[in-house]
Amino acid sequence: MTVPVLRFAAFTDPTVDRAQDGGNPAGVVLDASDLDDAAMQAIAATVGYAETAFVTATLVDGDPRRSRLRYFSPVAEVPFCGHATVATAVALAGREGAGTLTFDTNVGAITIDTSQTDAGLTASFTSVDPEVRVIAPEVLTALLDLLGVAAGSLHPVYPPRLAFAGNWHPVLVFAQPADFDGFTFDPAALRTLMDAQGWAGTVTTLVVRGAHEFEARNLFPVGTITEDPATGSAAAAVGGYLRELGLVSPPARVVIRQGRHVGRPSLLLVDVPRSGGIVVSGTAVPIASSPGAAHSRH
Repeated sequence: MTVPVLRFAAFTDPTVDRAQDGGNPAGVVLDASDLDDAAMQAIAATVGYAETAFVTATLVDGDPRRSRLRYFSPVAEVPFCGHATVATAVALAGREGAGTLTFDTNVGAITIDTSQTDAGLTASFTSVDPEVRVIAPEVLTALLDLLGVAAGSLHPVYPPRLAFAGNWHPVLVFAQPADFDGFTFDPAALRTLMDAQGWAGTVTTLVVRGAHEFEARNLFPVGTITEDPATGSAAAAVGGYLRELGLVSPPARVVIRQGRHVGRPSLLLVDVPRSGGIVVSGTAVPIASSPGAAHSRH
């Protein structure tokens, strides 16, 4: 027997033409209860997206809307993935009806609300409590060198930091759009630095586009992927970063646009409360009419 893999694009931007061509693709396996780690890793590698989510248990604590969720990139398990969480929630809501879901993940329980809107099914997840740390000077220097930019290219109001809301992300905000658009990097060298630092998420780079609005490039060198089209965990981390540094006055909504640099425009809405987890919202749409790649059950 084979394992069906659904394919969704998460955080699509309904305001652009051909929104279905945007967003971040994710694989979703709604029944992975019989799969071991090696099987899930093999499926994720076959699917080839940045992450594939696996529902490894349902009816957790007897709750029909609580599941155990794990995430694998093509090369390794990752603690948390925002866009695959949104994709899984929309897939489940499409099958079982909109409402509140809980996913038990490797970083803790994630609550996600789903609703039917004019743009389709929308999902909003609440992250774990965020954390923010200073980047060690030598690590920051190494990162900027890999991007080929100077420290003076960064925005003076938005200091570089490490931010966590499920995964650790270095957050760099550029002062000028030209520097944000123009930097390049060696994916292998960046991956080496990320692995050495234990950064399981992305390197998050931003530029200010308006009041409470940013454009993001999230660097994620894995396999053939170099940049993520939409990164929910990074959006949550940015929300925590902005609150911790007093750069927004909660409650506040922050708009993050992403994916232009890889041809997949995406939209992430970030709600920053006065305390607790950050809420990230977006839509997800199927990108295949039927289940895709499969793996033999053990």
